[in-house]
Amino acid sequence: MAQQDATRLTRLAAAPTERVLEIDNLAKQFDTPEGPLKAVDDVSFAVRRGEFLSVIGPSGCGKSTVFNIIGGLQAEFEGRVTIQGQPISGPHKSIGMVFQEESTFPWRTVLDNVCFPLEIAGMAKAKRHDKARHFIALVGLAGFENRYPAELSGGMRQRVAIARTLASEPTILLMDEPFASLDEQTRLLLGDKVLQIQQQLSQTTLLITHNITEAVQLSDRILVMTFRPGRVKRIVEIDLPRPRTSEIVSSTAFGRYVAEIWGDLREEATRGMQESEASARGGKG
Repeated sequence: MAQQDATRLTRLAAAPTERVLEIDNLAKQFDTPEGPLKAVDDVSFAVRRGEFLSVIGPSGCGKSTVFNIIGGLQAEFEGRVTIQGQPISGPHKSIGMVFQEESTFPWRTVLDNVCFPLEIAGMAKAKRHDKARHFIALVGLAGFENRYPAELSGGMRQRVAIARTLASEPTILLMDEPFASLDEQTRLLLGDKVLQIQQQLSQTTLLITHNITEAVQLSDRILVMTFRPGRVKRIVEIDLPRPRTSEIVSSTAFGRYVAEIWGDLREEATRGMQESEASARGGKG
């Protein structure tokens, strides 16, 4: 335990000089039939190299908007996004993305799914097969290389998607609610696997989630967003020991973090419901 704590303190002490992703004064407004809608406003935060940061907030707070901007899927925005000091405004080779929706190719085997980005990059067949097998084993699917997605469970298909993204060796892994469609038991166990991978690769990871338990289980820090327009309400440092597994969810310290963050979310979700009800009443008038 002492060695783990020492490692953690060393990593945190070095963190200010290891910012790999920085978001400064991010804002985004959409035009809607009802008029302009500001989704996010004045969002600023940084992600440290090798850190696991989760972004959580009430429905409609702009989490996915932030994700899409960082991932280069939304080009028009106010503010600045930089990776290792370089501004970005579109898709970037340093960023890999995993989505909630089913993203495996049903006509490709597990091996060919994971090989896909390497094939596009022009890597020789033997080399890409070796590399794909490495990442398939990393996500715990060795022996399933010749299976098709229809032959796998939902959790296994998400592991294929994660392996395919990791095969490109991104500097930053973005995950937008990748476990949302899975049952709670599978979510927790897949969270264990993600933690093992993240620690083994020292993978800088940014997770968008609605699930407080998931966020506390996985994260070094949790960014809590306000209701629309989404702003940074606060950032919570998760001071739980690593290596960490789903067993920690039963601990008293874990429960305190969940309760603390739920208090923030309840406040913002309540405000959102009140504003929606007031808007509905105004529309009827």
